Amino acid sequence: MEHIISVTVENKFGVLSRVAGLFSGRGFNIESLSVAPTLDPSMSQMTIVTSGDERIIEQIVKQLNKLIDVIKVVDLNEAEFVSRETAIIKVHTKDADRAEALRIVDIFRANVIDSTPGTYTIEVSGDPKKIEAIIHLLQPLGIKELVRTGRVAVAREPVRPAAIQAKKIARD
Repeated sequence: MEHIISVTVENKFGVLSRVAGLFSGRGFNIESLSVAPTLDPSMSQMTIVTSGDERIIEQIVKQLNKLIDVIKVVDLNEAEFVSRETAIIKVHTKDADRAEALRIVDIFRANVIDSTPGTYTIEVSGDPKKIEAIIHLLQPLGIKELVRTGRVAVAREPVRPAAIQAKKIARD
């Protein structure tokens, strides 16, 4: 089963290498990995997509927590979360296909971010199924180049029932 693991780490040299080494050293696969600084420049946020049964994921989380530069590890599959991926797709566009490419871009709420006489460069964001669907539709036109970010994800905040919110407002 696929799992998305959110890891907050110290923004230091070699941390990414140690995290990747943990996975490779134990024979676990990283399907996608995204890393960027947080609002606090001394920390970075990693989003790791991997797969395995509950025992394997539990082992990964425990091993990540043992790394010295790791601040927090969360298996996002244990709660509600939102995830997105971005792709940039360069498509060959013959005169006859340009209108079809634009129609597909419009359907998927994507953007043409660059255009030449022979290509469109398209940017699209969404869940992985959306990315796969637009790639599938653009393939007959001739995809020249494709770059994907991998997923980023964040846990959703719990939604309190309206009755609890009303009591809190009445107390305030």
